[in-house]
Amino acid sequence: MGGFLRTAWEFPAVLFGSALVVVLGYWLFVLVGGVGADTLDGGGGIGADTPEAGAAGAWAALGLRGAPVPLGLSLLTVIAWFLSLVVAVTVPGTLLRTVAVPFVVSAAWVITRLLLRPLRHLARREEGVSHAEFVGRVCVIRTGRVDDRFGQAEAAAPDGASSLLQVRADEALAAGLTAGTRALIYAYDAEGGHFLVAPYDAP
Repeated sequence: MGGFLRTAWEFPAVLFGSALVVVLGYWLFVLVGGVGADTLDGGGGIGADTPEAGAAGAWAALGLRGAPVPLGLSLLTVIAWFLSLVVAVTVPGTLLRTVAVPFVVSAAWVITRLLLRPLRHLARREEGVSHAEFVGRVCVIRTGRVDDRFGQAEAAAPDGASSLLQVRADEALAAGLTAGTRALIYAYDAEGGHFLVAPYDAP
C-alpha cells in the first residue's frame, strides 16, 4: 500500500489524481442531494430546438456523445488517472513523463469514446418532446429536497421513456417533497427553465 501511495503522489499521477478527487467530491454531493447529476449538461434537452450548448455541446464536439457529461467526464478522469499511474511506474524521469502526458490524455479519450459508443443507441433524442407534454403528469422526486432553487424529478414522457427534469416548488409546498415521493407537474417556467411541482397524494 505504501508503494502505491508513493506512486500516486508522483508526477503525472498526482495531476490526474487531483482531478479524480474533484470527481469523487462531485458524486458525493450528488448522492446527498447537494447538486443535480446533470449540472454540467448545459441548456439542451427537452423542448430545445437549438443546437447543444455549453458543456454538452463541447462534449458532443469531442465525439463523446452517449452519456451525461458528468458520467462521461468521470470515466475519462478515472481512465486518465489509471494510465498516469502506469506512466509513473514505467517511465523514468520528469521530462519523459511530461512528454507522456498528452499521450495519456489522448489514450484516455480514445478508450472513453469506445466505452461510450454502445450507449449512443440508448441515448434518447428529446428534441421532439415539448415542455407542455409534461405539464399535468405525475413525477417522482429524485433529489433529497425540492425548493424554489433546486430539485430534480423523473417523469414519463408520452412515448413511455423516462426523463430527468429540473423542478422547483414554492416554499409552502416544498416540505413534503423528498426523494421517492410523488409530485404533480402543474406548470413550466420558461424563464427559469424548470417545471413547477406540488405534492401528489392520489393513489
